[in-house]
Amino acid sequence: MQALRTAATGMAAQQMNVEVISNNIANMNTVAFKRQRAEFQDLLYQTFEAAGTQSSDQGTIVPTGVQVGAGVKAGAVYRVGTQGALTRTDNQYDLAIDGRGYFQVLSPSGENVYTRAGNLAVNDQGQLVTQDGYQVQPAITIPGDAIKVSISKSGQVEVIQAGQTNPSIVGVLELATFVNDGGLKALGGNLMQETAASGAPTSGTPGSVGIGTLVQGWTEASNVDAVAEITALIVAQRAYEMNSKVISTADNMLATANQIKA
Repeated sequence: MQALRTAATGMAAQQMNVEVISNNIANMNTVAFKRQRAEFQDLLYQTFEAAGTQSSDQGTIVPTGVQVGAGVKAGAVYRVGTQGALTRTDNQYDLAIDGRGYFQVLSPSGENVYTRAGNLAVNDQGQLVTQDGYQVQPAITIPGDAIKVSISKSGQVEVIQAGQTNPSIVGVLELATFVNDGGLKALGGNLMQETAASGAPTSGTPGSVGIGTLVQGWTEASNVDAVAEITALIVAQRAYEMNSKVISTADNMLATANQIKA
C-alpha cells in the first residue's frame, strides 16, 4: 500500500521541519542570527490515466486523469535575511549593521569568512577581532593608549590617545555584500562562507550604494519571532501525528485485507 511509504515521507519531512524550528528557537538570543525555514516539494506521481487521453471512439477526452503522489521531500532550508532589532549595549566595540552587508573576518585557514555579528573586541595586540579572536578585515589596530574609540556610520575608526585632544584615524572598516545571501554556507560561530551559489563578495565602505551603515554601541538581535516559531512547531507536531495516523490506518486496512478468506 503506497500510503505507508507516502506517510513515512511526510513524517521524515516534519521531523526535519521540527529540527529547523528547534535550531531557530535555540538561537533566539544569538547576535545577528538569521532564522531558517524548511521548504518542501512533492515527489513523483504515478499516473494511472493521463489527462487529455481519448476515452471513447467519439473523440471525448479525459478532463483530469488519475495521478497519485508518492509523498514529500525537503526542497531547501531557506535562510530568512530580514534584519533583527538593534539592541543598545553602549560598548564602544559593538557594531550593528543597519542594512545590507557582512563584516569580513580572517579565518585561521587564511581565507575570508563573513558575519553580521558585530560584538567585537580587541586582542592583546590591539587588533579588532571577533569573539573567537578572528581578525576583522581590513585590519584595524587600536593603540594601547587609546582612551576613546569612535566608529562612524561610514566605518571610519578614530581614536583619541592619552595626552591628545584631536582624534586620529587608524583605519576604515568595509562591508561585503553578495548577490544571493541565501547561498552562503553557515559554518557556525556566527560565520558564513562564500559558495558558488552566493556569488563573489563585493566590498565597499558602509553607506555606499547597496551597503548598510554602522551603528556604534549597538548589536543586531536575532530575527527569530518566538510566537511564530512556537506556532510553526505546533503545526509541525500535528502534521507529524496525522502522518503517523495514516500509517496506522493503512496498516489496519492491510490487516483487514489479509483476514479475508476466499
